[in-house]
Amino acid sequence: MELRHFEYFVAVAEELNFTRASRRLHVVQSGVSAAIRSLERELGVTLFDRTSQRVTLTDAGLALLPEARGVLDAARAARESVQAVGAGLRGTIAIGTMTSVTLIDMPALLGRFHADHPLVMMRLRAATSGSAGLAQALATGELDVAFLSPSGPPPSGLAVRPLAAVPIVLVVPADHDLAGERSVPLARLAGEEFIDFPPGYGNRAVVDRAFAAAGLERRVTVEVTDLATGSAFVRHGLGVAFLPEFVAPHSPDLCLLRAADADMVWSLAVATSSTRRPSAAVRALLDLVDNHVLSRPAPAGGRTGGG
Repeated sequence: MELRHFEYFVAVAEELNFTRASRRLHVVQSGVSAAIRSLERELGVTLFDRTSQRVTLTDAGLALLPEARGVLDAARAARESVQAVGAGLRGTIAIGTMTSVTLIDMPALLGRFHADHPLVMMRLRAATSGSAGLAQALATGELDVAFLSPSGPPPSGLAVRPLAAVPIVLVVPADHDLAGERSVPLARLAGEEFIDFPPGYGNRAVVDRAFAAAGLERRVTVEVTDLATGSAFVRHGLGVAFLPEFVAPHSPDLCLLRAADADMVWSLAVATSSTRRPSAAVRALLDLVDNHVLSRPAPAGGRTGGG
């Protein structure tokens, strides 16, 4: 059993496609297939169910995946300890991000990291299932670090560093009945149609929890996955929305209000696995985040209720 067998196995398990895995590994597909067959023979199990349509992990493959990642992490740590004595950091970091979060200038941050550590390859992955999806990807080892919005206590197995906290405000059209108010109790919103994010997104979890605590139900009629587009749907009369203040628009046709009886806050954090030793490259990135990430000031301008 060779280390490359585990590397090939993890690549196929994450891609669920032998062709994509071979491209990722820069190895011919026949070599990847041969390595997987060799690993299966040595272990005496089938790791993947293969058909002409799809590749899926078997129960044995699912059991092996975290162990294989652990072996690769240990090998990486040993390699980095030796390399640190020589020419600097190397390796790959898989980074998960959210869209439209301008509290972090991600291109500038990663550009600075690349300038400091040019031998480290960065693989960025945008959230497709919200912060919950990013947290799951960290837990399974698909990601090394993620910028996410936690909505409660850190999930088991994650180490979370808070970076910023921003109030969540209600965005309504300027001609809405509530537009002249500075704040509104949640009970007055029970009949509204809401634009919100799908379950699993941090903002959605915060608002859902506030309404549940007040014993209220609400109707989410439009779901979006981009913070910046929520206000556009409000502008065109499709509902009202609770949004983090940093994306609240500076627009005369929209109005921003506070919830009078709920303290809703959108938070930003950087997270890593607490069960796997972070690589030297990940530690260097976290140090850079600590030194350079600043909270964006509360938005100025726009129309607030009664203003």
